[in-house]
Amino acid sequence: MIKEFGTKDGQAAIKALLLGSGELGKEVALELQRFGVEVVACDRYAGAPAMHVADKSIVFNMLDPEQLKKVVLEENPDHIIPEVEAIATPMLLELEKDGWNVTPTAKATWLTMNREGIRRLAAEELHLPTSSYRFASDYEEFKNAISEIGLPCVVKPVMSSSGHGQSLIKTTSQIESAWKESQESGRSGAGKVIVEGFVDFDYEITLLTVRCVSGTLYCKPIGHKQENGDYRWSWQPQPMSDVALTKAQEIAKSITDALGGYGIFGVELFIKGDEVIFSEVSPRPHDTGMVTMISQDLSEFSLHVRALLGLPIPEINFYGPSASRALVVEGDTKTVLFNGLDKALSLNNVQVRIFRKPEVKGHRRMGVLLAKDETYERAIEKLKKAESFLEIKKG
Repeated sequence: MIKEFGTKDGQAAIKALLLGSGELGKEVALELQRFGVEVVACDRYAGAPAMHVADKSIVFNMLDPEQLKKVVLEENPDHIIPEVEAIATPMLLELEKDGWNVTPTAKATWLTMNREGIRRLAAEELHLPTSSYRFASDYEEFKNAISEIGLPCVVKPVMSSSGHGQSLIKTTSQIESAWKESQESGRSGAGKVIVEGFVDFDYEITLLTVRCVSGTLYCKPIGHKQENGDYRWSWQPQPMSDVALTKAQEIAKSITDALGGYGIFGVELFIKGDEVIFSEVSPRPHDTGMVTMISQDLSEFSLHVRALLGLPIPEINFYGPSASRALVVEGDTKTVLFNGLDKALSLNNVQVRIFRKPEVKGHRRMGVLLAKDETYERAIEKLKKAESFLEIKKG
């Protein structure tokens, strides 16, 4: 654990290599810099959000293991912090064996950035409750997997995120198009998929779980709504029974203890009454957790940075019921303009973040609205009103 914190370019300067520089990575970069850490932001394209605030930025293909190794050796970071799925994770395992510090661990990054690895760990080694599942590497295996799982079912590329390449199959007529979507729209290109039985649940949550020198801590459960597998709304706290919350925390501790290391984990769970079913886990801040930027004294990004730097977290103070609304823009443009911010921000306890991503192709999350109120339902209604004031123009 690092005990001394210096300043940028100083003798005791700490350097972090951020692998992935989206809107979540930008918040991580800012939190790192609050402790004097020098941040090198990496991504596959120039102008990514974290690059706006980083000390240095590098554009390269993070799926290329040799390019990844070259950047690590040249930059000589104290911390390698993966923030996206599309990374050559086997190289991270090699780098960790050579003594490099990967957050939370290279094993955690490798397992969770491949849905096959994390599902086999959860279901087959830890015996956690999960949906039924099969893996498929080609179209014939895919059809056989669907036949075994039954309809409806969900198909996801094993290497993707934020709903990219994901489909819900309700009828046999959708099988071919779902396969095509999985092979063409996943963030890592064509490859193996997971076919999951559709889970009958009341709601789903993200349980942000922090492993740090102070032990394991949990944020209040976050409810969320998705469209095509991508988050659109989140709120905190999601009401749930004490029995279900205890089970959720037990599952979260089991999976995060198995992954190891220090940092924040976004544990996704399905809830049916008092029953809890494991879905996925991300060893980094979660998009649904952006609500913590207004709901807590320490956001998920602040918690992640404190944990990975080996600093204590005595407690997490919750300010009150809150909600977030993703601002998604559809189309093909390099110019996005937001009008009406003055009216939206005239509402009490409303905040906005604009991510300054350089372009939109198809659909892309370009900002987020945040609100706090007496109940999460009222916070959501406040966001709906704030959003009604906004006019998003495309150039």
